[in-house]
Amino acid sequence: MSHVIVAVAVLGCWLYLIAGRGAFWLSSVRDDGHHLLRAPLLRTLWPAVVAVVPARNEADCVAESIGSLLDQDYPGAFSVILVDDQSGDGTGGIASRAAKMRGASDRLTIVYGQAPPAGWMGKTWAQQQGLALALRQSTPPSYVLLTDADIVHAPDALAWLVAQAQAKGSVLTSLMAKLNCASFAERLLIPAFIFFFQMLYPFRWVNALQRTTTAAAAGGCMLVRCDALATAGGVAAIRDAVIDDCALAARLKECGPIWLALTERVRSIRSYPRLGDIRQMVTRSAYAQLKYSPILLSVAVVGLSLVYGLPVLFALFGSGLAQALGMASWVLMAISFIPTLRFYRMPLLWGAALPAISLIYLAFTIDSAVQHARRGGGMWKGRVPLRT
Repeated sequence: MSHVIVAVAVLGCWLYLIAGRGAFWLSSVRDDGHHLLRAPLLRTLWPAVVAVVPARNEADCVAESIGSLLDQDYPGAFSVILVDDQSGDGTGGIASRAAKMRGASDRLTIVYGQAPPAGWMGKTWAQQQGLALALRQSTPPSYVLLTDADIVHAPDALAWLVAQAQAKGSVLTSLMAKLNCASFAERLLIPAFIFFFQMLYPFRWVNALQRTTTAAAAGGCMLVRCDALATAGGVAAIRDAVIDDCALAARLKECGPIWLALTERVRSIRSYPRLGDIRQMVTRSAYAQLKYSPILLSVAVVGLSLVYGLPVLFALFGSGLAQALGMASWVLMAISFIPTLRFYRMPLLWGAALPAISLIYLAFTIDSAVQHARRGGGMWKGRVPLRT
């Protein structure tokens, strides 16, 4: 009887996730097909925008990334600031050559960054240096595009973002870059990464102004209104944040509407050929997501084990009603994963593997806590911030 009660509780969790959590699993909040796609053709006044790109040892990606920014079909004033954060691989020089090849050297400024002061993460300090330069321009920009050196933007991406931001009055407009999904490791784990992110931050709730406690953004592509950024305290307000994009979104949502969606027009070209590469990406921030709390870590371990693991155990080894309920939970789980799998053009049968995939992410989360305890802080590009 106790098994049946637990199986009912687990099924109830999946019914809630599917019916009561902002329809996150549908992956339906996207920019494609949106009515604002045609808006750039109709607009005549385009505000000035500056892109700020922090880069540390990005020789493999930076030429294509910076090139995609300089190739933007944007009618207004637009320039790019690359902050070369003490790279040892010639990142700045490669970016400069990419601009020269396009005859766009006048629109790219390269800042050779200083070491981060105490209390700053490397990325936020690099952004701070780029923003300081952007705001000192003779004609300060109305918007700043915060993006990364491994992100490639379609030629219409910036015009679309500005049109969307102005139509919605958003202080932050963010697109979740489509991640690389070619290697076995990527095919196994990347779609689930996006699924779990949407579960944590349902995009419909993120985009609803009345949902004040749900705020998120995707750091690879964030168009921010400069006046709102100043009101929110600037990047300095999140100087020590490991998950800097969501921390900034939380600050900005106090200033006005924010908007986040999936996209095909902005993509990451960073590859993760091995499981260890994805593990490194996840462990950097997983424990930070739990606020470095052993209690929240314990809750996550128990919760994920019950919600994702028990349906399989009941379905395979249970009997009677408990087995039927376990199978029902497993089926709901697999169905909920299908829209994300479709977005990444993955076989739908991979939905049945979500329990096993979730346990891999659980192991990564535990590893994140262990690594944090060993090094004593969050890390960006191989550096732990100095303590104040």
